[in-house]
Amino acid sequence: AAPCGGTVHNATIGRVLSPSYSGNHSGSMYCVWAIGAPPGQKLHLHFEKLLLTEKDRMVVYSGDTNRSAVLYDSLRADSVPFEGVISDGSSIRIDFLAEEPAATTAFNIRFEAFERGHCYEPYIQNGNFTTSDPTYNLGTTVEFTCDPGHSLEQGPAVIECINMRDPYWNDTEPLCRALPNPCPHTATCGGELTAVAGVILSPNWPEPYTEGEDCIWRIHVGEEKRLFLDIQLLNITNSDILTIYDGDELSARILGQYVGSSSPQKLYSSSPDLTIQFHSDPAGLIFGKGQGFIMNYIEVSRNDSCSDLPEIQNGWKTTSHTELVRGAKITYQCDPGYDIVGSDTLTCQWDLSWSSDPPFCEKIMYCTDPGEVEHSTRLISDPVLLVGTTIQYTCNPGFVLEGSSLLTCYSRETGTPIWTSRLPHCVSEESLACDNPGLPENGYQILYKRLYLPGESLTFMCYEGFELMGEVTIKCILGQPSHWSGPLPICKGNKEGDGGQGDSQHLYLVLSVAEAAAETSLEGGNMALAIFIPVLIISLLLGGAYIYLTRCRYYSSLRLPLMYSHPYSQITVETEFDNPIYETGVSPVPVLAR
Repeated sequence: AAPCGGTVHNATIGRVLSPSYSGNHSGSMYCVWAIGAPPGQKLHLHFEKLLLTEKDRMVVYSGDTNRSAVLYDSLRADSVPFEGVISDGSSIRIDFLAEEPAATTAFNIRFEAFERGHCYEPYIQNGNFTTSDPTYNLGTTVEFTCDPGHSLEQGPAVIECINMRDPYWNDTEPLCRALPNPCPHTATCGGELTAVAGVILSPNWPEPYTEGEDCIWRIHVGEEKRLFLDIQLLNITNSDILTIYDGDELSARILGQYVGSSSPQKLYSSSPDLTIQFHSDPAGLIFGKGQGFIMNYIEVSRNDSCSDLPEIQNGWKTTSHTELVRGAKITYQCDPGYDIVGSDTLTCQWDLSWSSDPPFCEKIMYCTDPGEVEHSTRLISDPVLLVGTTIQYTCNPGFVLEGSSLLTCYSRETGTPIWTSRLPHCVSEESLACDNPGLPENGYQILYKRLYLPGESLTFMCYEGFELMGEVTIKCILGQPSHWSGPLPICKGNKEGDGGQGDSQHLYLVLSVAEAAAETSLEGGNMALAIFIPVLIISLLLGGAYIYLTRCRYYSSLRLPLMYSHPYSQITVETEFDNPIYETGVSPVPVLAR
């Protein structure tokens, strides 16, 4: 006896049956079934049978309380949802109220749990099905067949699991209904059939057919109708032959021809007529006997074209013909930023089926490889180049990077992911360097070099008795090509005599040379030169002091040349680099007081 209500934990598959009824039962009946699936799964209910009286009520909730969302209410629904209902979460509650319990009340509800991101397992009474994926993942197709003596109704023979976000079947499961009163002569050898549906059995069914049979069945339906033939069982010997013609003559196009055993077949006619011919070998006793065959046929609406295919999310389709006749093609394309998964072109075949299942569009979550940079190495964080991947470029020695050294793959709302910047370049240092501008007349350079990299400075001095007109220091500026920050200075002769100014300039020269030399020694890391430079500085200072004191003898004590006028209030040697590739400190040159 079926109980009135109950609880099922970690449900996988089962049934809820109408509670047992006894004639002496008085009063109302209220039953509650609570069904819970394993965590992360959902539930599907299939109403195999639902017969309620006017005083009965059944409510199905998507949850474990009667305050949850209602999936089905018999009092408010116009019809029974034979396709079933699906829970939003992992639980379902079924409430059944019978004010006056009656023996006519009966229901049989099948429940099953299934994984999120999948479709539920289909179900069909009096039939069976085959599937392309037993886990019922997205894109799975299921094909239904009916048991002998039943025909497929109220639904397609093939359904597909669609919708990436929340998968579901694109149609309901069909029904297999028993065929009413099949023609009594269908088990004979041949005949004329005009009923809208029927069964054709091999001669002498269910006993084995005899050898030497030559049978012809002709089926005719309404002129605007077509025929669907479902070969459910085919087991004949290799010397016997079964042929199906698309018309009322044996000269019509052959829809199918079979020998031996074969899997179930489904055929559609292109006219209201089908001709079936069966021939068994007269020497059948030598080769053995087959079991026979079972074929169901049913009248269907005229269909000279393939069924239309659905649109796809984040994409579109185009057709080669206005009507989807045999040979017509449908081509799918995806929106920018999406890749097509599956065949992009489908063809309507002769049997009015499509050459493959429709594809779907998948969001592109990777960047294309930006490529290598000549004269460099690169470090990739993810070889798949997914969104968030970084690529670090480093130039080889003797080359300088132009552009960003770090590229990152990032996603956009529309379009494919792209890199944060363009591919950099590695150019040789010499191609970016400034050539030595030469010497000013009556002047010289401090630390002469042939080439200067961007950011490096060049300092000029004049010989004794000449004044420097222009910039004391010029800098190499990065460009295409690189150039100096100013023109070459001029060393102009002092007409009034240097009046001791040469000594001051000599002392400035000593300090500038010393600092530049020290700066060069530190940059180059030459320790020997670094030790020699201070000795040279001290020697030059002592020599300069000696010359200075010697000259003081010729001047009055009231006119000590402690300071001399100079055309420049400040002379600064800058070594600050503008180029981010090179970094060095700023070393100001001491300024002579005046």
